[in-house]
Amino acid sequence: MKSRSLLICILLAAPVLAPAASKEIQELQRDVALLQQQIKDLQRSQDEKFATVTELARQAIEAANRANTGVAVITSSLDKNLRDQTDKVTAPLQGFGTRVNEMGGDVRTLQQAVGDLTAILGRMQAQLTDISNSIKVMQAPPPPAPGATSTGGAPVAGGSDMPPMSAQKLYETARADYSGGKYDLAAQEFADYLRYYGNTDLAPNAQFYIALIHYGQKNYDDAIKEFDMVLEKYPDNNKTAESLLYKGRALVKTPGHKTDGAAEFMEVIKRFPKSDEATQACNERKSLGLNCGAPASAPARTPVRRKK
Repeated sequence: MKSRSLLICILLAAPVLAPAASKEIQELQRDVALLQQQIKDLQRSQDEKFATVTELARQAIEAANRANTGVAVITSSLDKNLRDQTDKVTAPLQGFGTRVNEMGGDVRTLQQAVGDLTAILGRMQAQLTDISNSIKVMQAPPPPAPGATSTGGAPVAGGSDMPPMSAQKLYETARADYSGGKYDLAAQEFADYLRYYGNTDLAPNAQFYIALIHYGQKNYDDAIKEFDMVLEKYPDNNKTAESLLYKGRALVKTPGHKTDGAAEFMEVIKRFPKSDEATQACNERKSLGLNCGAPASAPARTPVRRKK
């Protein structure tokens, strides 16, 4: 009975509830339609924007391709121009380099010829000195007999002071004794060479070896004086750099003269910047706690042929 009563009530109330439910369904349908329209508008807008972006990308790609083509054309043109300019410049430079090399060879040949000529002149000078001394020997009066006296009863003086041997022979003998460790004998022979042949080409060498002997025997005061003789009596000779170097070493070994010795080392560096003596002088200054300065402005010097 209760179920029948409930069903009857529902059937009686249905006509009253139906209009309200229909109205809500219609509003819901309208909202759905509006939402669908908005989705379509959004989709259309997205499609339009995508089409615009696609067009811009296409245009950018075309512009990039045109730019690449232009760059390739410009690069090719530049490469061609560069090759043309290189060909035009390289040929003259190669010819110029060849000419410079030829001139360098000519200069070296000339330097060698000048050096050889200097050596020949030195030998000729020594030979002339030998000839002059031989003439003096022939012109000199014969030595007096043993025990001979002059008119007043005084003993007659011996013969004239003549060299014991030729310049070349005397120098070679002195060098041989020096190399053999006979320093005192070598010093006397070098002194004889300077006495008889002091104006020859090897005189600076003889003076240098006398100074070097004193240096080796630790007679530093005498060594300094003899090195000064090389520097003052024979300026700008082939032993100048070595004389300055050894003079500096002798001064350093002399008490109270280290500063003077360092100054001599600096003189070597300034005057002979590219020589072995300059390197040794720089090492000597560094051992004293000093720097080697900046001798870059020193003038270039023509290499001097060494004589032993």
